[in-house]
Amino acid sequence: MNGKPANRLLIVLGTVIMQMGLGTIYTWSLFNSPLVEKFGWDLSSVSITFSITSFALAFSTLFAGKIQEKIGLRKLTAAAGVLLGIGLILSSQASSLASFYILAGVIVGFADGTAYITSLSNLMKWFPDRKGLISGISVGAYGTGSLVFKYINGSLINSVGISQAFLYWGLIVMAMILVGSTLVREAPIESEKVSANNKERTLASKAAVPVQKNYTVSEMLRTKQAYLLFVVFFTACMSGLYLIGIVKDIGMQLADLNAATAANAVALVAIFNTAGRLILGALSDKVSRLKLVSCTLAVTATSALILSVVPLNYGLFFVCVAAIAFCFGGNITVFPAIVSDFFGLKNQTKNYGVIYQGFGIGALSGSFIAAMMGGFKPTFIVIAGLCILSVLIALTLRPPMSQKVEKDVPFKAYKRTA
Repeated sequence: MNGKPANRLLIVLGTVIMQMGLGTIYTWSLFNSPLVEKFGWDLSSVSITFSITSFALAFSTLFAGKIQEKIGLRKLTAAAGVLLGIGLILSSQASSLASFYILAGVIVGFADGTAYITSLSNLMKWFPDRKGLISGISVGAYGTGSLVFKYINGSLINSVGISQAFLYWGLIVMAMILVGSTLVREAPIESEKVSANNKERTLASKAAVPVQKNYTVSEMLRTKQAYLLFVVFFTACMSGLYLIGIVKDIGMQLADLNAATAANAVALVAIFNTAGRLILGALSDKVSRLKLVSCTLAVTATSALILSVVPLNYGLFFVCVAAIAFCFGGNITVFPAIVSDFFGLKNQTKNYGVIYQGFGIGALSGSFIAAMMGGFKPTFIVIAGLCILSVLIALTLRPPMSQKVEKDVPFKAYKRTA
């Protein structure tokens, strides 16, 4: 790899700026009530928009890698930023639910997911020996964007009205992603094998060492590990996304909190979600990633059971909410590195795009289960059960068999196992 550390820092900066802009879609809950007040629609119908956005985001990751191969990372992320901005800007003129479903749902979600997975995967390739940390920085920026724009978009709605807020939101996000796209640079193939810092390390003598095979999507799908990882990722996503969507209502209905107090849980979720991404992402470079995920799922299962069977007070409610949000943020961060540990970095965008469908399905499943089971408590029991199953999978899952080759390699590159 011929990139200098300063160049890599610029790539990190560009990715962080883009990810912050992309993360602003998680402020959608701020727009639900104002849209209901302006147009008189049913709240549940309006809130479906974000479910469509989440599903479109996940679906787009199946195609992002192929598009990147044809036009390159810079052009792809810039085009995604323009498309996302146009979707929000046109939403300022929308006057029907169908328009919002298409513009703020399908178009915004597809553009967001395309830039999200390609910029994240690219940054990991620049830092192959710090995949957990760098994933935490990137995905943490995504979460930070949602936290910062909670106040920016809230202020826009109050000052210029709901429709104009979409206009300014779109312009700001488009500018952020375009600026970020000018700073990123596509990682060369060599960076998948040796990082820049390896130039300063002592090379080991020739020996037989394990080398991770770079699986194609079709090869990955012929392994049982791909499907088991999907189950674990789906469970992690569903538990966190379901909580994020109804946390205020849980506080009011299960903990008997007033509306103002329960609303504080929204900010709490954003803070702990972001903290989990940064802390657990860095920690995953030092310990087994799958054992770390098993711990977070065990905490999530415990918190879900408490929410479903224990009488809640103010403190217990916020502790459980914070724990689930922290673990969800961490799992979202650690999983890209797990997929690369199992299937290699070369086809990371495509391979993770397949596993990432667990996010889209998880975004929809929580609400469907709640509708079928009849409320929050039975849904949390189902989530706890799925988490326990996923803990068992994570503790017993091992990567596909690695190849062994004779070559000079950096000693430290194989010191850690994930």
